[in-house]
Amino acid sequence: MNLALWIMQGLLGLFIVAGIMKTLQQVDKLSVRMAWVKRYSVGMVRFIGITELLGGIGVIVPWATGIMPILTPLAAVGLAIIQVAAAFDHLRNNESKLVPINIVFLLLAVAVAYGRWV
Repeated sequence: MNLALWIMQGLLGLFIVAGIMKTLQQVDKLSVRMAWVKRYSVGMVRFIGITELLGGIGVIVPWATGIMPILTPLAAVGLAIIQVAAAFDHLRNNESKLVPINIVFLLLAVAVAYGRWV
């Protein structure tokens, strides 16, 4: 079980890359690959990027170091909330083909949150 949780945490760690990209890259460059970026202000895109970055770090570092490991399931819950919000946004804007990705990451986040909580 521990190995499976680490694999899921590693996959959720991909949010570190996504967060860095949304935080540092110019919004016009992001909008080429992510159409949803055009619907939001630069500040909101940066906020989403920072929350994804912190969530990605939070699902790995606390558990790996043993320093405040309670932050790992809490970070996973945060990433799950982001995925629910993203799925609803995609559905509301007729981008239903992107929702399965959100569902996969939502399930990973819920599994990590549960697995590391109990």
